[in-house]
Amino acid sequence: MNKNGRVDAPRLAIVLMRCYRAVSQIAERSIQDAGLCLTDFAALEALLHKGPLTITEIQGKVLLASGSMTAAVDRLEKKGLVVRTSATNDRRAKLVELTPEGRRIAKTAFGRHAAELEAAMAVLNPAEKRQLHTLLKKLGLFAADVGPAKHRSFIRQ
Repeated sequence: MNKNGRVDAPRLAIVLMRCYRAVSQIAERSIQDAGLCLTDFAALEALLHKGPLTITEIQGKVLLASGSMTAAVDRLEKKGLVVRTSATNDRRAKLVELTPEGRRIAKTAFGRHAAELEAAMAVLNPAEKRQLHTLLKKLGLFAADVGPAKHRSFIRQ
């Protein structure tokens, strides 16, 4: 914040990145405590909340590269946490779904993960959480829509 009480964009970006780093470390620690890496947890979480999905659908939900997602599904399949089955509407596509053990592990890991994040964000009351959600979503959508090339038109000459 400057002496006029204003927060400029570079300072806000630094605060946002530091906050993200701190919250990410808590989230990653909760996942590691469950014996999972971030990619494997993301796939399990998507399957837990969305049901059976193709690898491409999982990839779209968790925003990871297809190679990373395929490797994650391979690891989870070797551990007996997921199985691949043929999709009824496309013989070429394989659906990935949780096994009973995979569902148990995913529920336990997600429960702990959610509790850790709730504890980390306990400093915010429900209204502040809603406000922060709204503002971060607004900023993220604008930044994604404008993109690097379009940002130049916002810079004053």
